[in-house]
Amino acid sequence: MPIRIMIAEDERLAREELIYLLQQEADVELLPYATNGRELLDMVDEHQPDVVFLDMKMPELEGDQAARMLAARKQQPLIVFCTAYEEFAVNAFKLHAVDYLLKPTEPKRLEETLQRIRERLSKPKAEPTHTKRSKLLVEENNRLVVIDPATIVYAVREERFVQIHTQTDTYTTRMTLTQLAQKLHGYDFFRTHKSYLVNLQYVKELEPWFNGAYNLILKGEQRLRVPVSRTSVKDLLKRLEE
Repeated sequence: MPIRIMIAEDERLAREELIYLLQQEADVELLPYATNGRELLDMVDEHQPDVVFLDMKMPELEGDQAARMLAARKQQPLIVFCTAYEEFAVNAFKLHAVDYLLKPTEPKRLEETLQRIRERLSKPKAEPTHTKRSKLLVEENNRLVVIDPATIVYAVREERFVQIHTQTDTYTTRMTLTQLAQKLHGYDFFRTHKSYLVNLQYVKELEPWFNGAYNLILKGEQRLRVPVSRTSVKDLLKRLEE
């Protein structure tokens, strides 16, 4: 399998130099490049690279900030930092980068980096652990927000985003509902509908709707209603009786 690599570099000459060197490698597949940190986050979602060669200094969102946000995602690529300043090397390893490269890129040094990448990708991935999280880290815009999972009432998919509604706040993230459900393993959440994930601790009533579907009425003065698909009703009733 080829190594799928994405470059995030705003300087044209540095970017073209790295592209040229990587094109010489038979086992490398180059993906479209990004020119700023925000663009990178969107493109990683779209192309799912194995590795990102990430410039430390970029417009909109700097490399270290983008790396922290990528680290909070379920599908996180390996990171190689590219920098003109050797003092950034310490920060690179603090962020668990697989390596760092000084500009201008030396072919021999790049080959060492690629060998590290090959070794890392060849190792079998550890089985995920399903410990109950005491905190949930959510990427929202250019920041990372820490949420207590027990305070989440429900989450709903809105086009390309997911809105997480807690007892007091609402957060918008690019995380999918499936990814969110996996992170909330151990808590009493249930996927009532393809677009809804609900904390069953906040359910007050279950009312018939039509054609075998139901609505959940949530606790609180607003009596918010959440749809329950016909295919989910049976499993939901079992969960509510546990």
